[in-house]
Amino acid sequence: MLFLQKTVKDTVTITGTGLHSGIDVTMKFQPAAINSGIIFKLSDGSEIPAVIENYDREASGKRNTTLSKDGKSVQTVEHVMSVLYGLGITNCVVELDANEPPEPKTGGVLEYLEAIDSVGILDQPMPSTYHKIDVPVYMRDGDVVIEAHPANDTRITFEIDYSDPLIGKHKSTFIITPEIFRTEIAPARTFAMKADIEKMQANNLAKGGSLDIALVVDNGKLVNDTELRYSDEFLRHKVLDLIGDLALLGMPLKGHITAKYSGHDTNSKFVQIIAKSERRASRIYPQRKPEYWDISAILETMPHRYPFLLVDRILEIEPGLRIVGIKNVTINEPFFTGHFPEHPIMPAVLITEAMAQVGGVLLLSSVPNPSSKLVYFSGIDNARFRKPVLPGDQIRFELELVKLRGPICKMKGIAYVDGQKVAEADLMSTIVDR
Repeated sequence: MLFLQKTVKDTVTITGTGLHSGIDVTMKFQPAAINSGIIFKLSDGSEIPAVIENYDREASGKRNTTLSKDGKSVQTVEHVMSVLYGLGITNCVVELDANEPPEPKTGGVLEYLEAIDSVGILDQPMPSTYHKIDVPVYMRDGDVVIEAHPANDTRITFEIDYSDPLIGKHKSTFIITPEIFRTEIAPARTFAMKADIEKMQANNLAKGGSLDIALVVDNGKLVNDTELRYSDEFLRHKVLDLIGDLALLGMPLKGHITAKYSGHDTNSKFVQIIAKSERRASRIYPQRKPEYWDISAILETMPHRYPFLLVDRILEIEPGLRIVGIKNVTINEPFFTGHFPEHPIMPAVLITEAMAQVGGVLLLSSVPNPSSKLVYFSGIDNARFRKPVLPGDQIRFELELVKLRGPICKMKGIAYVDGQKVAEADLMSTIVDR
């Protein structure tokens, strides 16, 4: 599970009314730099990073998720967080002129999604870190049970059981990808029992609610003049809320979450348990520089292993355009045993292979689910080897994508040692399923 960090390509504005505050509000999704995460920025300039450490349990209750820092708060962030997480956006500034996002007018998070689509999503030149579930995590709070188990993707199993026959009892599992989020989760509208709405309004909540944005249920019937978008739309919205709360980990999660009867309060307790177990990133140790791809990210992308992984670090990457990577050459390389014992020189064919592997990182980082893909060499043209590569050298590979049509691509690569060109070649390859 490796994918590039993402942000919105440009600023996009949404106006509306806060669900609980009833206040008119303008919200902007703005591009953010790599490794910045999701940040809520208020009109006075204060910023609240969207992480579980800033979760305000006292202000949140069971009806919404509130974040607070340094005396400033923003409430009902779960739907914004859900759409950003669901679309794979890891870096974004969410600017507000009030303390609550506008509730989407069409219900679910479709308005947020459509606004982001209007400007597009930008791949950023850095792999996203993620929290990997290695051992099961379990939490019980009354009737609520939430568990996390190891998995090779992100998936959620949710179960609801309401006495009202319209909502009823449902249990479903969803693999969370941008495509599935768009079609199966995003349209699911928030809902409430009619009797609960009166209680919420008495407690100064749901002031901005309407039958356009929320489903209201009363004794087995919809008060709204509408049809359900799914037979289990109520369950799907609970999944949407859970995704938004899980996003407060501050990084994507790799694992299978099973939730029974859970809501915002218990979701947040579970996220806090995971966070306290120490968030595990995809890298094995801290990066020297945040813009580098370290060996952990490379291992997540490439299928090669010892003794045939020939790239040590990615220095630069422009998705779909170019890449720069390095290979450190030591006397301990196994090929020096026979090439040649008394005169060690790196074989030209392995220089070409290392060049191709750097190009493979560029290709695999740009496709969904890279762990299910392989890059096959299909041709080499115009190969030239200018100088020998010796133990102690560091090879810098610079490749640019010349042509990409479907799974077929052509790249031009040049290899340097100490600024001097040692090799060059035009490489053809094909992306195939494993």
